[in-house]
Amino acid sequence: MKTNTIFIKASEVSELMGISVSYAYRIIKTLNGELEKKGYLTVHGRTSRKYFYERVYGKEEYSA
Repeated sequence: MKTNTIFIKASEVSELMGISVSYAYRIIKTLNGELEKKGYLTVHGRTSRKYFYERVYGKEEYSA
């Protein structure tokens, strides 16, 4: 389910990983915390699609 959006939502994280939406929100919160420490701006409830794929799969699986 690839889309051309920069951000990935909890519902999509949930579907991709086979986890609950509430757990997907916790993962997004963790990833956004990491991005904030690096100086990036984040959006509550969404995270960078590129960063998500890098952290979950270990490499970039998505290119915008």
